[in-house]
Parts: sequence; structure tokens; C-alpha cells
Amino acid sequence: MSRTRTITLIILVGLVAGIMTMISSTLTSASAYKPDDPAAKYHCFATDADGKYNLTAEGDLIPCPIDHGDNAWMLTSSALVLMMTPGGLAIFYGGLTRQKNAVNTLHMVFITTGIIAIQFVLFGYSLAFGPDAGGLGFIGTLDWAGLNNVLHDVPSNAYGGIDGYTIPHQTYMIFQMMFAIITPALIVAALAERMKFSAFVIFIILWSTFVYDFAAHWTWEITAADNYGMTPGYCGFGWTGCFGSLDFAGGTVIHITSGWAGLIVALMLGRRIGYGKVPMEPHNISLVVLGAALLWVGWFGFNAGSAGAAATNATSAFVATQVATGMAAVTWAVISWAHTGRPSTVGAASGAVAGLVAITPASGFVSPMSAIIIGILASVVCYAAVMFKNRRKWDDALDTWGVHGMGGLTGALLTGMLAEQRFTPWGHNGLVFGNPFALVQNAVGAFAALAWAVGITALIIKIMDKVWPGGIRVTPKEEEIGLDLAQHGERAYVNE
Repeated sequence: MSRTRTITLIILVGLVAGIMTMISSTLTSASAYKPDDPAAKYHCFATDADGKYNLTAEGDLIPCPIDHGDNAWMLTSSALVLMMTPGGLAIFYGGLTRQKNAVNTLHMVFITTGIIAIQFVLFGYSLAFGPDAGGLGFIGTLDWAGLNNVLHDVPSNAYGGIDGYTIPHQTYMIFQMMFAIITPALIVAALAERMKFSAFVIFIILWSTFVYDFAAHWTWEITAADNYGMTPGYCGFGWTGCFGSLDFAGGTVIHITSGWAGLIVALMLGRRIGYGKVPMEPHNISLVVLGAALLWVGWFGFNAGSAGAAATNATSAFVATQVATGMAAVTWAVISWAHTGRPSTVGAASGAVAGLVAITPASGFVSPMSAIIIGILASVVCYAAVMFKNRRKWDDALDTWGVHGMGGLTGALLTGMLAEQRFTPWGHNGLVFGNPFALVQNAVGAFAALAWAVGITALIIKIMDKVWPGGIRVTPKEEEIGLDLAQHGERAYVNE
């Protein structure tokens, strides 16, 4: 058995052992909860004017009511966001690659959906959204590992919409799982056509744990009073959240981290054989457009679902998403037409994705007219970034950095300029609406996540390349043959 297979087997055995260890603490059939239940302090139960629990005649806690409309919308949004990864992103990236690498690209995105789902349940959700460790707003504890103390029939007392806590805690968890899944999958675009599949599997587990979970905790973690009673005086958010950085649906947490990490991976892996000398254009533009369309549709769950309820700011986020995306697609098409003399179909699809990325952090905070501005600037900045990357000969194969890294950064900074508190009460006005410090707040959050993603990603790649048998890049012969046959023994199209 090769060293690679041995390492992979050891990791899988360890995961199974960990799951079995957690089973006894996570299996529960209780439909009624007592005041001394360990999960009680993390959830919303009825209280009196003095904050003491109201109890039934049997001494059971009374759960806060669940709004079935909110719950239905959040479960629907979760399904829409899930579709974006094994559906939209896999097809979009698969069409952009060369034919001999299409299966490999599809497989990388698809398998991420399964791997990160398990990582998130075992410990990712707890690290990203659980009680804060030490009161520093840096990373969560493992109190919710294996979804221990995360109930399916009671709302969380920290995570809800603008009208309160109205959805089961596990509904919020499953929605956030879909974000955790798509983020490392975005990096596939940067390492496409040259990274070993086995190395990729381990990379996404490490990256999700040490980059995504930290960034999500900094930006999105919320706790009940005093960190669930464990840290008196705790501000109630991750450290960038306490500072006032706004990120409605993931421009910083998802796109900046994955986009800039992708650039580092691409630079450290090196260019593909023949890069700049042989044609490497997309092999199937129909798939590119279909994938972009699925992403566009799924993104309404991505952004509007981040309201946490079927509330008014879900409506404003939905509208802003459509307006910005349409404007960005048109703007990119016009720019590329003027630049090359021909209207590019791939360009229009790329523009739509750039618009989706840039409106993500702003979606619940901006007006439709502000969304138009974001759409225009997103395409201008991302198009320029792709041109700059090409001149520098950075082999970010499918433009993760140019579209997601720079699009996410653009959106984060524009959120600090164009946000209006009237759309989401827990937000604040931006620079244009009388609050110059908002731009500083969002810049700090964005650049902190950027620096963390770049540094930790470089460290992970450096260590993995040293310890992985033969390094993490495929051999020149495998690259020439194509990763579909070399890594999977399959072809995207069989004509005979």
C-alpha cells in the first residue's frame, strides 16, 4: 500500500472513531427540556419579567414559538445554497476547464460537498458559531461538537432574524453548513488541472478548519448575554463583529478568504505545463452558462436567506442581488466587447458571478440604486484584475482571485460606503450616508480576513508539499494525459 493511501486510510479511521465517540452524547429523544439541561442556556425558552424560566406543570421548559414561514424559507434557502456547489459551481468550473480535466474538476467540487458537511457537523459549526473560547472573539469552543446541545425543535437564543428567534437551531446550522461547503470549493478554480486529488481532500479539511471557521467566527459569531454566562462583559460577537464590520452574506468570510487563498495556492503550485503557449480555453461554454445560471438562482438563498427569516430585509437583499447581478453582467459584456471587439458569452457569465460576489456583503444593507453602483464597479474592478493577472502570468486557472478575491474585497469596501441602517436595524449607515468610520470598520474586517487566509493557506500548502509523497502536484506526465484519466480513470465524454 502506498504512503498516500496509508495516510488517507488513517485519517478516515480517525474520523470514524471520532464519530463513534460522539454518538453517546449526541443521541437524544427528549421532546421536553428541564432547566438543568446542558442545552438550555444556548436556546430560547419562555421567561418571566425577571428573566426566570416559565415552566409547565411538569416542570418542563417552554420553548419560544417557531415561525413556520420563517423555518420554511430558511430550509428552502439552505437547499438553494446547496444547489450552488454540486450543481452550479461544479458545472461552471467543469465547463471552464479543458476537456481532459473536466471530470477531475467536477469531482473536486462535488466531493467537497460531502467532506465539509461532515467536518461541519463534527466540529466546524462549533468552532465557527459556538460559544467563544476565552472571550477574545477569535475562535469557538467545542461545546457544540457533533451538534451536541444544538436542538432541532427549539430556537437558538443568539441566531435569528430581525423579528427575533423564530427558527430551530438546527435550521440555522444547516443553512450555515451550505456556506461552509461552497467556500473551499471556490478554491478549485485556482488549483484546477494540476493538484493531486488525494492532497486536495486533506487540504480542504485543513483549510476549512483553520481559515474558514476562524473568519466565520470573527465576523458572524453571536452569543447570548455574557457569552452564554461564561464571559462577563463579553461584547456578544466575534472580534471584527464587535469592531463593527458588516458582512451580510459572506463577501469577507467566503469570497475574500477563498479568492485570496486561491491566488496563493496557484502561485505556490506553479503554472500549468504550456501555460501562455498553448490554448487553454473553456471546453464547453454551454456548461459555463448553465452553471452561472444555477449560481444566479441559488444566490437568492445565499443572500436573502442570510436575513435568518422571511423578513423585510430578505426582500431588500433579494432585490439588491438581482439588480447588482444584472448590471454586472451587462457591464462586463460591454467592457469585453469594447476591449476585444466581440461580445463574449463567457465574459457575460463571469460578469454575473462578479456581481453576485460583490453584492453579497452589502445585500441586506443597500438600496436598489446602490446595488446598480456595486454591479458596475464589480465588473470594472474584476475585469481589470483578470487582465492584470494575465499580464503577470499568474496561473489562477479559472480566476478565483480576479472574480472572488477582488470582487469580495470591492463589495466589502462598498458596503462600508453605501450601507443604510433602514434596511437591517442591526447594521449602520455607511460613509455616503454620514458615517465615514463605517469604511474603516469594513476595511479592517476585510483585510484581517485577507491576511489570515493568505498566511494560513501558504503554511498549509508548504507543509503538505513537504510531507505528501511526491508533493501535492501531479507529475508532468499525468498533467499531459489529463487528470480525468490519470487521477480517476474516467472521461467526461465517451463517443465510441
